Amino acid sequence: MQLMSATSEASEEDELIRAAGAGDRGAFGELYVRYARWVHAILLARVPPGDVDDLVQDVFVTAMRQLRGLRNAGAFRGWLAAVARNRAIDYLRQARRRAPLEDAPEPRGAVREEVREAAAILDLVRQLPEAYRETLVLRFVEGMTGPEIAQRTGLSPESVRVNLCRGVKLLRGMLEGKSQS
Repeated sequence: MQLMSATSEASEEDELIRAAGAGDRGAFGELYVRYARWVHAILLARVPPGDVDDLVQDVFVTAMRQLRGLRNAGAFRGWLAAVARNRAIDYLRQARRRAPLEDAPEPRGAVREEVREAAAILDLVRQLPEAYRETLVLRFVEGMTGPEIAQRTGLSPESVRVNLCRGVKLLRGMLEGKSQS
């Protein structure tokens, strides 16, 4: 029964991808709903948080323009992830060439410390190997469950568990090393 359900979900998604590639904006909107959190996590694992939302939009605009050229609907997830990763690389390349005009206002009080701590942890997460980085952001920032991560990334549920476990272990070691400094 579960195999049949997974097959029908894949078939439904393939139809959405084909319809979106043919110009159906409603189908593309549904793909956005299904994949926006995932793309957000891929980008957040690489670029400053303040720029992620705009980059998510950039990724989906690019995807909408180029989806017609995707020959195999089954390759959509990998293709979309590559579009997101390439957009992050382009962003970082451009960011090195320009200096910010002004910084955002500093948060106040306890919120300021929480924001700094979250930013410091996210910076550490970005230093992890890519597989752990994306999996941790999908789990702890985007709030996806292990099975959702497996479905979106194409990893097996066991691989997701291993990536989460190893990533948390490495992150914990980095945090302990940082607190001892």
